[in-house]
Amino acid sequence: MKTQFRILIAVIFVLCGSVSFASCAGNDDKSSVSQPTITRIQERGELIVGTTGDYRPLSYREPSGNYWGFGIEIAEQIAQRLSVSIMFVPTSWPTLTADVLADPQKFDLAIGGITITDARRETMLMSDGYLANGKTILCRAAEADRYKSLADIDRPEVRVMVNPGGLNEKFAQQHLTHATIIVHQKNEEIPSLVAVGEADVMITEITEAPWYVQNDSRLAAPLINEPFNHGEIGVLMRQGQEDLLQLVNEVIARMKSDGTLRRLHEKYGLVYAYE
Repeated sequence: MKTQFRILIAVIFVLCGSVSFASCAGNDDKSSVSQPTITRIQERGELIVGTTGDYRPLSYREPSGNYWGFGIEIAEQIAQRLSVSIMFVPTSWPTLTADVLADPQKFDLAIGGITITDARRETMLMSDGYLANGKTILCRAAEADRYKSLADIDRPEVRVMVNPGGLNEKFAQQHLTHATIIVHQKNEEIPSLVAVGEADVMITEITEAPWYVQNDSRLAAPLINEPFNHGEIGVLMRQGQEDLLQLVNEVIARMKSDGTLRRLHEKYGLVYAYE
């Protein structure tokens, strides 16, 4: 009986030691953590990214089909971390949420001027921020002195143009109840339409306005240093992809720490807010 008891104790000791060792190994080895999304992407050999392609300088699709921009370069960093190639597929501001939640899945993540909001986080996953933003305006340079506040814009004679389905339209509908709001389907066309007098003001972001001011002398952003609100832009994806979210946040953190993100801000003429 004593021999049998000693054998039982020894077996229990070995089993407990094995469990403890496995637990420790799991904590130290990230590969032991369940990574279904990452595994699927790596087996496919390609990261599929949804982007609107209408938001210079964050995400823009040239007529040739090539994409460029701040967000595009972030996506490329993520694909590099995964050791896969990258493919961009179109989405739009009105269909962004539906496209992220679509079944079958249209893309692994969405990027390019997507503001982090509580509403989005209720039904989807959003990464840490990689770019500060806030609502501002574009107007004709000759009329820049006309707009010193939101109240100066919120007048019946002021024609405000926005793209449909996104936060620009939502902001205009909520805060400009007296202005004449014009919804135009293609975001990238609005600055030129303001420049030629088809509208007076464009509601945009401090991330987008500088590019147009630098590239079109007819335009101005008189309130760019006094945005109407403050926020951050991040990467959007469907729920259940926590492993991919963790990896994306690690990429963003590395880009902040090693200076890559700052250099990207400088490249596109944007203000770096992560001191």
